[in-house]
Amino acid sequence: MTTRYKTQAFTFQKSDTNEADRVFSVFSNNYGRLDLFAKAIRKINSKLKGGINIFSFSDIEFIQGKNRKTLTDSSTIKRFDNINDNLEKFNVANKIGNILEDFLKGEERDNKVFDLLYEIFSKLNDNRTDGQKSNLLYYYFLWNFLAIQGYRPEVTNCVCCRGKLLPDGISLSFKDGGIVCKDCFGSDEATQGINSDIVKILRLILKKDWAVLSKLRVSKESWEIFKKNSDNYSLYILSGHSSKNNYSS
Repeated sequence: MTTRYKTQAFTFQKSDTNEADRVFSVFSNNYGRLDLFAKAIRKINSKLKGGINIFSFSDIEFIQGKNRKTLTDSSTIKRFDNINDNLEKFNVANKIGNILEDFLKGEERDNKVFDLLYEIFSKLNDNRTDGQKSNLLYYYFLWNFLAIQGYRPEVTNCVCCRGKLLPDGISLSFKDGGIVCKDCFGSDEATQGINSDIVKILRLILKKDWAVLSKLRVSKESWEIFKKNSDNYSLYILSGHSSKNNYSS
């Protein structure tokens, strides 16, 4: 007798295969990441059509075959139409999907990731979330996702000497995993200069204080530094701490 597995899942990527089939990459609350084969779902009369789609939460049912998991039933729990109808928000959602694709390689249940995804996409779908807030939400997701994966940076004290952080001469060390004071600064490519604005943003993100963070005014210069360091920090982690990392400058 074939066992049918049921769970709730967030769909973060999809790819077409064969004439009418599709493979969905989802993150489920019971089994973690799953790659589900949906046979003939692209046909007009498919019973699976409409129950699962990119950037939506669904109830799904699947069976485990010899070589793959096959989707057998699905129904939508929550759609995020404002995301799919807004190019800037859709691009942010795609970037989140790429992070999940890069970091989530095995089936490992993690309710914190599942809850974070629901929070992020609910906020991204909100009509009050404009373009600037949409981009901030991506980094809100990125840093909290990395923290869940075990890469939470030290942003309260110097990660090296544990001393108090002063505004001048601070930097973000990818290697040491946090903010470094002026006295502990190391001149290597895995340490990049920041300012007190970036520290404030990181602290609010890791406290998950979106109410304050979303109203924070940040200069264009500080925002560019924050984006560069955030992207390079995730790149450093993803590339296995290789000395050949190609960081942006």
